[in-house]
Amino acid sequence: METPQARPLGFRDRRPDALGDLRVLPDEIICSILENLSPRDVARLSCVSSAMYILCNEEPLWMSLCLSLKRSDKLLQYRGSWKETALCLENLPTKYIETCRKRLHFDGFNSLFLYRRLYRCHTTLNGFSMDSRNVERKNDISLEEFHHEYDAKKPVLLSGLVDTWPAKNLWTIDQLLCNYGDTAFRISQRSSRKILMNLKDYVSYMKVQHDEDPLYIFDDKFGEVAPGLLKDYCVPHLFQEDFFDVLDYEQRPPFRWLIIGPERSGASWHVDPALTSAWNTLLCGRKRWALYPPGKVPLGVTVHVNEDDGDVNVQSPSSLQWWLDFYPLLADEDKPIECTQLPGETIFVPSGWWHCVLNLETTVAVTQNFVNSKNFEFVCLDMAPGYRHKGVSRAGLLAVDGAMSGKEEMSDLHQFDALSHSDSMRKEKRLRTQHGDQMTNGISISHDMWKQEFSYDIDFLAMFLDKDRDHYTSPWSSGNCIGQREMREWLFKLWVGKPEMRELLWKGACLALNTEKWLKCLTEICAFYKLPYPTDSERLPVGTGSNPVYLIGDHVVKIFVEEGLENAMYCLGTELEFYNLVDQAGSPLRNYIPDVLASGLLYFEDESLTVLPWDGKKVPDIISNYNLIPPKCSEDGFPFGVWNKKRHEYMRAGRPMTASICSASCSRIWPFIITKRCKGKIYAHLRDALSCQDTLDLAAFLGEQLRNLHLLPCPPFVSQSFSEIGQTVDLQLINHQVETRLFSSKVTAEWDVFLGTLSRKRMDIASRLTRWGDPIPSALVEKVDEYIPDDLTELLFLYKDDYTKEGCQPSWIHSDIMDDNIHMKPRSIDCCTDNGHDGGEPGQSWQPSHVLDFSDLSIGDPLYDLIPIHLDVFRGDSYLLKQLLQNYKIPLPGGQVQHQSFGESKHQRLSYRAMCYCILHDENVLAAIFSIWKDLRRAESWEEVEQTVWGELNSYKGFP
Repeated sequence: METPQARPLGFRDRRPDALGDLRVLPDEIICSILENLSPRDVARLSCVSSAMYILCNEEPLWMSLCLSLKRSDKLLQYRGSWKETALCLENLPTKYIETCRKRLHFDGFNSLFLYRRLYRCHTTLNGFSMDSRNVERKNDISLEEFHHEYDAKKPVLLSGLVDTWPAKNLWTIDQLLCNYGDTAFRISQRSSRKILMNLKDYVSYMKVQHDEDPLYIFDDKFGEVAPGLLKDYCVPHLFQEDFFDVLDYEQRPPFRWLIIGPERSGASWHVDPALTSAWNTLLCGRKRWALYPPGKVPLGVTVHVNEDDGDVNVQSPSSLQWWLDFYPLLADEDKPIECTQLPGETIFVPSGWWHCVLNLETTVAVTQNFVNSKNFEFVCLDMAPGYRHKGVSRAGLLAVDGAMSGKEEMSDLHQFDALSHSDSMRKEKRLRTQHGDQMTNGISISHDMWKQEFSYDIDFLAMFLDKDRDHYTSPWSSGNCIGQREMREWLFKLWVGKPEMRELLWKGACLALNTEKWLKCLTEICAFYKLPYPTDSERLPVGTGSNPVYLIGDHVVKIFVEEGLENAMYCLGTELEFYNLVDQAGSPLRNYIPDVLASGLLYFEDESLTVLPWDGKKVPDIISNYNLIPPKCSEDGFPFGVWNKKRHEYMRAGRPMTASICSASCSRIWPFIITKRCKGKIYAHLRDALSCQDTLDLAAFLGEQLRNLHLLPCPPFVSQSFSEIGQTVDLQLINHQVETRLFSSKVTAEWDVFLGTLSRKRMDIASRLTRWGDPIPSALVEKVDEYIPDDLTELLFLYKDDYTKEGCQPSWIHSDIMDDNIHMKPRSIDCCTDNGHDGGEPGQSWQPSHVLDFSDLSIGDPLYDLIPIHLDVFRGDSYLLKQLLQNYKIPLPGGQVQHQSFGESKHQRLSYRAMCYCILHDENVLAAIFSIWKDLRRAESWEEVEQTVWGELNSYKGFP
């Protein structure tokens, strides 16, 4: 609250009468509340009183409202004020928009908060440059000197690196406007929505805006929309080494940005993602930089670290606000390292360094982040599961609950407030600094103590890893720069492509994947079955799957760890049951799946590893104490077979993974399987080397093997497995309750289990899609509940006569036929090993030979298997999907309805059911859809997406 001041005689304070009961709230709280209202509600509220009129007409408020309105697939066009821009987005008649320009004025209302905001909106920075000379300036530095003196150690300002760049002369506002005026670039702003503006509209905005935190272009896709810009500069010789180069462009995280911003814009305090290092070259204008070493949290900054997945969120004032409001509070010894960057200069920001940037005038710059041998281990550490080490990397000692270095206990100095995330109720740790010394819960930590105790050293930081968390069983942080699959592929590509650096790569892989632990497990299995000891090239897990897999000579060893022991037992048990049924039925599928050589459990006993062979039958004694099998279920046959697995899937659907399956005791037991290694290469390594005919043959092969899989008899349904859950379950949806019952009279019990599991996933579908975010269009997320039926039996109920016990039954489904689970062999060569990522010889022809990895087996709608094939293997090629269906030759449930069209009920379309399965899928397959069909990001309806992606299904009759 502002401190009341003496008022002149006759002064009338409007605030008490104009705000009523809201007068007890500070203006900043009222403004924060207003930001959560709709533009129409804010407009109505402005008519309530003179004070509300003033508060409701603030431009920063309307900027926030406007950006929250903005559709991510529409270009933003600034209309001279944010209020007028927002009203245009609301499609109001022109006569109403015109009236918003006639502003009323009132006396008797003073607000220090609004005055400060107004000052930030209109202040100029002509005399704001500052150079304390504590950032070294170097010209014509050698690579050796850079690595020895600065890389991963301290910032440096470099000149002479861009003298030969065309961008030095071409990247002015006028030249860029001339060459790229109609090009849409991404805008950085404090909103979850993606904003695009044409350059000419953005330049017009820059010239007239008076925002306290102006929008600025910060585009990581500028090379795609304006490829000519990439020809105007090159990576300086000091920063050529980049380990992310081994990934395809689509796989690697964002790494380069075009930056254009007006005076007062800039980047608030942050540490670059994944603890990468960065270089930033300024082409025109001036930038003021402030930097702190790793672990030194700037004044006014709050660091949130999520306890569940380690996601780190930083809350910071805008760069201008920090310099105006917080910088003056700092003692000289607490001030950051500072410099003013001039045109043609490149600043290097090492891994883990906090930095804040303020544009002193209109600037144009380019920046890139990179991973090299100096920061590789830090990047791997940042991707490791857990949260404490992430906090320590950024916030130093403040992020630690207990002992710091082993020399003394400092737990009293380092405490966090407990927070609950509003959406997911995840636990967070919050760290905030106060002015002066660093503070936590009112206890100060002196600058000298921080320097003595904290060390930005990989061995020191690794001390704070959570040893009980494993890469394969812990939640993946949404803040990590790449996904789990991409990270595993990245490390393996480095392992294969940089054998001279394997000592460093092994250290990084031990941090990120805990590879040392899994190598010990592997060697124990190899010793028990007398397999060859893994060579140096075989020490790292291969592939991108969710379990460690090793290629050892002619053998493949897979250790099941994903989602903990319970899930692992069901995955292996179901796979062994499946192989047994394939042999019993004499299915032709036997010739196209790997041979199983051995299987069992690996566990710790008296602190030593022990191997126990297990063929999937009966419950091993080591497992019996964990109550993983329902009491009424028989332990004969395959107790961890597919129907008990379906029960397990049903029970956990729609719920967070419980801690019990990841307990310390369970984490000391790992099922495993050994199969014969197939000759050749996986399709993922050959995709670009295959001819059109090879790809068509692959589609035909997949159609044939899907037919073999879906015709394989399923085990008898075990109803007693579901007896204790065959009751009414209330599913809380967005606006109403839907009651589902196991078992329903609408469909058979087998189908009911499949649909019941989907129904549980449907409960929070809109919020789940919102969490997944870009590139899923927000407009479609808002319509998802009306697109998917509340009662999912409607997906099959139209054909209920076909779903009787005598009719169409659910089938085995692989669920995970992706490009790394398909094996290819040369047509003319009988023996070829897969020992790298290289493609085949030029002109060499390949043929599919095996389908791999049956650990995700389930029972359900065979249509489900088309999702990974069409999206991952075929990359959306409808012609390949048609080729697959021509060789499938058996009816899909519901597919026998002839001549389906979009004029009939949506439940009659195979495409509709496939689209519903995509939306309800455990994995974010919608991201793949909107990445393959980028035009669909502007789709107005799910029907449009459905027709584009799955329309080919509606012509399938199910017969040759």
